[in-house]
Amino acid sequence: MRQLVAKNVKRCRLAAGLTQNEVAVKMGVDRAYVSGLEMGKRNPTVITLWQISQALDVRPVDLLSEDA
Repeated sequence: MRQLVAKNVKRCRLAAGLTQNEVAVKMGVDRAYVSGLEMGKRNPTVITLWQISQALDVRPVDLLSEDA
């Protein structure tokens, strides 16, 4: 599941034309945290999934979808 979220976070970030740092600022976290999410090293909470979906302007379910 972490790898699926990682892949989707990176895909959505790139599609939005944002850097890891820009996403981190929108989320109120360090850039290293976003990097960890994208590498599948972080285990995001439901709140984190909501925060990153808001930062990327996607639905939270888009970060969990295998169809992307």
